Amino acid sequence: MDNQNQFTNLIYQERHSIYQERLRQARAAFNLVYTFLSVSGIIGFASVLLLFSGKVSAGKVAAAEGGIYGSVSVLLLKFAKDANNRLNQAVRALEAES
Repeated sequence: MDNQNQFTNLIYQERHSIYQERLRQARAAFNLVYTFLSVSGIIGFASVLLLFSGKVSAGKVAAAEGGIYGSVSVLLLKFAKDANNRLNQAVRALEAES
């Protein structure tokens, strides 16, 4: 019976560590998105200044911002989704063992 309790405790600890990892990744993803949005706001403001100063055309500014922000956003979302799916699979595997 003691082995069963140890096994149950081990599974509980493993689930808890996966939960902690999910929480850590969620916080990191939030911080990354927040930072990305802050930087994009600063760059957007700088591009408006350049646009009004006449040094850069509107088409170049729009193309650069759209390309950069679109590709980075897609990569960040894909990374977060993949990490969450891997952790979900680990939780299901632990639940199957118990």
